Amino acid sequence: MNNSEIKTGPGGTTFAGPDAVRLYQARAISAALRLYAKTGMKPNRAWTPSAMLKAATDITGNAYKRGQYLTAADDVKQWADTMAAALPIIRAE
Repeated sequence: MNNSEIKTGPGGTTFAGPDAVRLYQARAISAALRLYAKTGMKPNRAWTPSAMLKAATDITGNAYKRGQYLTAADDVKQWADTMAAALPIIRAE
C-alpha cells in the first residue's frame, strides 16, 4: 500500500493516503447508490445514476447496467470492507 491509514480521535477521523481516500470514496458511492435505489433521490445534481454506476465500475471493475443500483452498492461495499480490513487504523485518545 501507499502509506495509507485511517486515524481516529476526539477531533474526528482522517483518511490519509490514496488507498484510504479511495475507501472513503467507495463508502460514499455505496451510500449514494442505496439512496437512489430506495428513494429515487440523487445525493447532488452531479451524481446522476449513470455517473454513480460509472464510479462503481471504476472501483470494482464490474460493468453495471441501468437499474443495477443495489447490486453495484453491494459490490462497492464489499470492496470497501475488504480495503478497510487491510488498512491500519490508528486510534488517538
